[in-house]
Amino acid sequence: MLVLLPPSEGKNYPEKGRPISWDSLVFPQLNGERHTMMGNLATASSLPTVYDELGVSRKLSNEVAANQHLNIAPAAPAHQIYTGVLYEAFDYASLTPAAKRRARQKVLVFSGLFGVTGIADRIPAYRMSVSAKLHTVGTTAKWWRPKMAPWLDQRATHDGPIVDCRSGGYQKMWEAPHPITLTVNVFQMRGGTPKTVSHAAKYTRGRIARALVEADARSTRSLDRVLDVVKEAGRSGGDDRWDVEMVRPQASRGGSLQVILPEN
Repeated sequence: MLVLLPPSEGKNYPEKGRPISWDSLVFPQLNGERHTMMGNLATASSLPTVYDELGVSRKLSNEVAANQHLNIAPAAPAHQIYTGVLYEAFDYASLTPAAKRRARQKVLVFSGLFGVTGIADRIPAYRMSVSAKLHTVGTTAKWWRPKMAPWLDQRATHDGPIVDCRSGGYQKMWEAPHPITLTVNVFQMRGGTPKTVSHAAKYTRGRIARALVEADARSTRSLDRVLDVVKEAGRSGGDDRWDVEMVRPQASRGGSLQVILPEN
């Protein structure tokens, strides 16, 4: 099993610590591309056009300026750097040692800067989303896609099934193999009709990712077993319960877990 996560825009900025250790990152074969992207981001962040290229407000000038020194900035595990609601729900720190080990082995986090990292890979905090369009490399997702595909395709061959909790922009970085992939779609009942939600969807995806790494390896060896784990997590969620159905993947398109949250 692999669980695919997006990063979060909100980040912790460590005040001290060792800088990034490139060779310890997952897929070290991508380090050349990572260095290239970091260099381009540093250059862009020194120019007045950077706010347009990154699509951010000038209120974030301190974070943008910090992009120029990421190679020497203090680093921390990705699950500590990312602070969004998905990571709060995943709550790596409270996992059992066995679940933490599975998370380190099975959870991949997609990133406009690093391409993809492990959830415990040590990285610096940065300001760059997948929608950034640097004048030197163009659209971030499009730049990364052909570079990552060979390595991720190879990994997927050995580690499927795949549960895709990424948001749309990060899904464009790599198209996971259709026959073994389930994308998590979250809806909430509003007036008897399922509606798309944002905050609750991120929280639910974090809880689903947590449930999957808490399950033992035998419980996630097939799409049906993944469905059983997610169903059980929904039944035991108390006020945060959910119902879920699986749309089975086909050769031409991936499947999905259709998660329905109750009215609140």
